Amino acid sequence: MSSSIARYEAFLVNNASSISSLESSLRSLTWFLPGRFKDAELASEALSASLNVMSMYHDTLLARIVRNNRNYRPLIPSSLHTRFTRAWSEKNDRYKWAARLLQLITYTELVVEMGLRRKVSPKTRWRSVVLLELIKAILRFVLLGITRKPLLSPPIPERDFDPMTLPPSSISSSPTLAPSSPSSSPPATPDHLRNNHTPLPPHSLLTGSPHVQSELSVEEYLLPKAITTSSVKPSLSLVQSLSSPQDWLAESIYILRPLVYVSLLISDRHSNRPLITALAMELVSRNLRRNPPPSAALERTEYARRDRDMLWYLLRGSIWQTFTRPKLEAFATRTSQAPLLGIVGAFIHDWIPLIDEYYYYTAP
Repeated sequence: MSSSIARYEAFLVNNASSISSLESSLRSLTWFLPGRFKDAELASEALSASLNVMSMYHDTLLARIVRNNRNYRPLIPSSLHTRFTRAWSEKNDRYKWAARLLQLITYTELVVEMGLRRKVSPKTRWRSVVLLELIKAILRFVLLGITRKPLLSPPIPERDFDPMTLPPSSISSSPTLAPSSPSSSPPATPDHLRNNHTPLPPHSLLTGSPHVQSELSVEEYLLPKAITTSSVKPSLSLVQSLSSPQDWLAESIYILRPLVYVSLLISDRHSNRPLITALAMELVSRNLRRNPPPSAALERTEYARRDRDMLWYLLRGSIWQTFTRPKLEAFATRTSQAPLLGIVGAFIHDWIPLIDEYYYYTAP
């Protein structure tokens, strides 16, 4: 078994760029499968879930290889999100496994719901959905108790480097691969950095006065190299700890919101009570949460993502049934004969029934 894993890891490292391109292509294909044949949505989500789970394993493996390879020098520094989540994953095993399990459920919850819809009664299906949301809420509270900081999404580090930049000696740095003889030649220069020493002369119509151009060139050169407070902070301190009861209450309400929404949805699917309750909890959590300073870039980014996610309420409950869905159906009907917009209209027409039938397409 270990030899098979070692061979697969060797294949992955040697073909990391090709595998990454294949994953991206297949993931794009899953958007166009629904409506093409019977149970196409199940095939699409099964493929998407498999790709996401495999990508999570690949990211873990590549990150370990890069961390163990002293010759690797990233062209671009790791993102703040990656630094924070990786630091906690390396510091605390409970955080690492709780975050991975939470992300694994997130990747597979929709395909699980599709399978349940075909095999069990609606009552059992909705009970299973509530159970999944309960497990997710427990895992989020575990992460909250470990870090004592606002939760980030996703809670695991993401791949933030190009597999093409992996040095040839990466295989020897893997703890599960057989070591190979070190390469005598230096790492190849990436394609996007080649032949960049002799810039083309600028056109006369595009150049301003020499003085203004010189000032702009200096400013444009220095801004990307400027060190911010987040750049020098320890990775574990990129997000401030929750300090007041109000902060804890805001984060707890945000975590419980999906569980409360689906619990109310089971008992009363035809009223506005689940939607209004979930939206009220969202707004209460938003108003109670602290206002991070400008230097807390990672926390501000997370709160901005939460604010953008409120647009998903346009695809839920009575808002979807009475406002969003009629407008999308009218758009799809009007553009059905248009040369290019007809493709968009057909795409929307295929996805509308899925939003009606499955909870996890638009779940909070």
